[in-house]
Amino acid sequence: MPFTPSSPPFPSLPPRPLGTDAPPTCEVPYFAPVRVRGGRYQLRRLARHRRRAVAAGLAVTAAALVAAGPGHPDRARGHPAAEPVREHRAVQMVAAPVRIADGATVRLLRPGDRVDVIAAEEPVAGGEARLVARGARVTKVPEPLDDASDGGALVVLSVPRSTATRLAGASATARLAVTLC
Repeated sequence: MPFTPSSPPFPSLPPRPLGTDAPPTCEVPYFAPVRVRGGRYQLRRLARHRRRAVAAGLAVTAAALVAAGPGHPDRARGHPAAEPVREHRAVQMVAAPVRIADGATVRLLRPGDRVDVIAAEEPVAGGEARLVARGARVTKVPEPLDDASDGGALVVLSVPRSTATRLAGASATARLAVTLC
């Protein structure tokens, strides 16, 4: 049958009942279960090769840090600071030997104790007691000399440099005493 513009493109077939155009049913054949090879031994294999995994992780981390580069040497990486951070100078501690008027009080002290140092000026000079050093750490308590009967006792304190200057000045003009903190 030749095709003409007035004829339908497909020859007309008689209509079939609904559902008859599907193929006939058949049973599905048996398939063996699918097993992933090596799945149950992955944890053991990971434990055996743990050193390699850690080394690989460290290598990747080092490469990322090198790739990030040092950046600007004056700025910290990450988000920029809103205002520049002030640099704090470390307080320089010095060992200050101090002669305490009461030698019996010094025998109570041990290295590591914290003491306040009080300067008491002579009452005839019209002076009063004042706090010279607060919370000074006792570094050393030297053994008293045999010939020093009433000259007091020496103690070495760890204090900031400015406090050491005040202690030296106060010991020249007043008698020093300590109180345990």
